[in-house]
Amino acid sequence: MKKFISIISIILTVLLILTGCSEPQTTQSDTKEETENTSEPVETPKDNSDKEEFNSQILFNGSSTLAPVIASISTNFIEEFVSWDKVDPSFPEKNIAIYVSAGGSGQGVKSVIDKTSDFGMVARTVKDSEKEQLKELKEFKVGIDALTLGVNPNNPILSVKDDLTKDEIIKIFSGEYKTWKDLDISLPDKEIIVVTRDIGGGAHEVFQSKIMGDVEVKADAIQAPSMGALVTKIIENEYAIGYASFGVVNQNEGKIKTLKVDGVEATKENIVDGSYIIQRPLIAIINGELTAPQQSFIDYMMGDEGLAVVESMGFVPVK
Repeated sequence: MKKFISIISIILTVLLILTGCSEPQTTQSDTKEETENTSEPVETPKDNSDKEEFNSQILFNGSSTLAPVIASISTNFIEEFVSWDKVDPSFPEKNIAIYVSAGGSGQGVKSVIDKTSDFGMVARTVKDSEKEQLKELKEFKVGIDALTLGVNPNNPILSVKDDLTKDEIIKIFSGEYKTWKDLDISLPDKEIIVVTRDIGGGAHEVFQSKIMGDVEVKADAIQAPSMGALVTKIIENEYAIGYASFGVVNQNEGKIKTLKVDGVEATKENIVDGSYIIQRPLIAIINGELTAPQQSFIDYMMGDEGLAVVESMGFVPVK
């Protein structure tokens, strides 16, 4: 039975990653009772304040960058324990079901506010306006991601320079520089293909605040629905540039090259010490007290097993 569960969990996690998290995916354990078999996420999770009835399901929704990480941690947790009584003898013998759906950081926060999920996955800081609606907000920071300036390995800029100033980045993404020749006279007169995340993604807000300021990204930039899709666009077009996730770039080693920003390279050390400025936290949020099973999973996620997954997927774990 455990072997069967492992196969199902791994298949679901792989599907989530391959789709770039553009569609909702779930990770759950096999069940022993028909009443626990379901392919649809529960729309309204049980209020966390209700301690009387044990809820075997945990729902995550939000960031497409963080979703594959949580899905992988969930798979490992399910494979190791299978049912909740194996996590804690005081828990009932109910199979573990953890659902992970991607829809962007903003959607993750909204799902917690609307109580359509237990946890929101957020790849940015939580806004003050959001905190006003989350009076009992709790944040669990599992890692740090950075937004690198990614280009195709065949992009001619790599033969000329490996560094962009903040001013050059603004001119590229605003559309002031229309061709690569505008950036450097020795580069070809080819259109700069700008790729960004959609406005609902946490990456868009981070890049806007850290780099663009009051200057808007040009209207005809390609808006990718997920970070995986953004990186794919860069891989497919040698004249493209986009702010690619540090973790996703590491997952696509050799397929994408990154440029320094104001002379600082996006390395683990530079991200940790803050010298690389385009970075963001990877956090799970909840509003209210955690139930006992939720606390058990969070302890696992924030422990050595969970942080090892964060690091293995190319991000910087918080230790």
